[in-house]
Amino acid sequence: MFFVVFSMVLVPTANPAVKVFKNCTELNKVYPGGIALPGAVNTGGTTKKTPKYNKVLYVANIKSDRDKDGIACEK
Repeated sequence: MFFVVFSMVLVPTANPAVKVFKNCTELNKVYPGGIALPGAVNTGGTTKKTPKYNKVLYVANIKSDRDKDGIACEK
């Protein structure tokens, strides 16, 4: 007679803290094209770089979206 014992340990995954940037200069050092909500369209003219699309990151830095187009610190 054989017995099989399984053990499962569930470890919660920690979400890394979302970085809140002081200003666009600091944000653009890490994200040269800015940060955006998924599906956001730039209304402030043409840009040279593509933003990082991330809702959580955008919401944490929404104060930096001066033209309220869903893209903060676009270049």
